[in-house]
Amino acid sequence: MTTIKVAVIGVGNCASSLVQGKYHYAGTNAANGLIHEDIGGYKVGDLDFVAAFDVDSRKVGLDLGEAIFAKPNCTKVFHADVPKTGTVVKMGAKLDGVAAHMLTAANDRGFEIDTAARDASKAEIVEELKRTGAEILVNFLPVGSQEATEFYMECALEAGVGVVNCMPVFIASRPEWEKKFADANLPIIGDDVKAQVGATIVHRVLSNLFGQRGVTIDHTYQLNTGGNTDFMNMLDRNRLASKKESKTEAVQAVIAERLADENIHVGPSDYIPWLGDNKLCFLRLEGDLFGGVPMNLELRLSVEDSPNSAAVVVDAIRCVKLGLDRGIGGALTGPSAFFCKHPPEQVTDDVAAQMTDEFIHADTRLAAE
Repeated sequence: MTTIKVAVIGVGNCASSLVQGKYHYAGTNAANGLIHEDIGGYKVGDLDFVAAFDVDSRKVGLDLGEAIFAKPNCTKVFHADVPKTGTVVKMGAKLDGVAAHMLTAANDRGFEIDTAARDASKAEIVEELKRTGAEILVNFLPVGSQEATEFYMECALEAGVGVVNCMPVFIASRPEWEKKFADANLPIIGDDVKAQVGATIVHRVLSNLFGQRGVTIDHTYQLNTGGNTDFMNMLDRNRLASKKESKTEAVQAVIAERLADENIHVGPSDYIPWLGDNKLCFLRLEGDLFGGVPMNLELRLSVEDSPNSAAVVVDAIRCVKLGLDRGIGGALTGPSAFFCKHPPEQVTDDVAAQMTDEFIHADTRLAAE
């Protein structure tokens, strides 16, 4: 089986966990922590990171195997023995990807930008993608990077690469953008990746459970805190519109009767530096049981944020690769619903899991027929 050539936009904590994961699982049959060990014959160790872009001066110019451990990254190091990859992190395009307050943060927690460094042009990004033979572009830009995401999506289309859109700028779920990928015969999975066992998936499962058991949900909230650059970035509330919509709609989609806006609150709550990459989620659901008798459920979830994301991204990458192998363009409906908060089509997670399984094994079923 050939490797999957991957390009990464943003060498932050999520990219660090993703790259560490490739080497953690390479050369071993252990499937601990994986949703799928094998997808269409591709293993996690088959990922080959051939291109990477960032704008932080502490990462640009470094080998990717070194850059993933550079400040301000703070995620757990579960595989320290990452070799030099031969892939040098190139300067990307800042556009709206860097919030002003991220440049004044103390203690190596924010971004450091070389003001003399010139942003890469679209032609340069496309040339790098083509030169390296990249097949799939993974978008890890900060929340609120609307202009930057659209810039890189145009680069992907011009370079002829598939996309995994991990952040909440709506591309796969916007018809005009999805059509561009369909017309180019390039697969895309998006938007806004769910974690392996994170706040959104837990909230959705519990909300769906209430509906299945006949409990009417009256009010619910999801409050999230963390200490990584993602949470620091989201201190600028002007960058949160799409993130809040993505997370809220992911929950609303599985509630039997849609809640009024004032009865549901889902989103980032605060930035707590000493938490690092650990994310704390506080959930509450209030509802009515048999006879209208009230009940409530409260839950506290503590997870390392970036490995939680990487477990899903390694599967999304491999599904996009299957799409490329099969000549499928546009949004991959089942995988997008299973892996992302804001897919083109919302379904319950068990249905999304079944759709994804059917997508993965489509070749096997066709051969059997």
